[in-house]
Amino acid sequence: MEARRVAGTDDDPRTAELRRAVARLRRDLAAHPAELPDRAIADDELAALDAMARTGAPELHRLRRSLLLIAGALGSVSALGSALTGVRAAIDQFNNVPQPGRGRD
Repeated sequence: MEARRVAGTDDDPRTAELRRAVARLRRDLAAHPAELPDRAIADDELAALDAMARTGAPELHRLRRSLLLIAGALGSVSALGSALTGVRAAIDQFNNVPQPGRGRD
C-alpha cells in the first residue's frame, strides 16, 4: 500500500499550525516535573511530527499514528491535555484534503 501524502508547503497554514502546536506540547512536556515512563516515545514522535511539518508534505496516516503514540505515552496527564488537544486539532486540519479516487462520481 502506497503512503498517501497530504498537499502542503511552507506557506500552508496547516503545517505552520502543526509546528506551533508541536512546539507548545514539547515545551509543556519538557517543563512537566513528573517522570513519565514513555516520555522518550512522546519526544521522538513530536520530533517526527515537526520534521514532517517542515517538509511540507506530511503523510496523513503517519500524523495520526504519531498522535496515537503521543497520547498513549502521555496517558491521562491533565497538565498536558490542552497542548495535546492543540496537536490533535492541528492534525485534524489535514483531514479535509480530497482523497484520490474518493468522492468523484
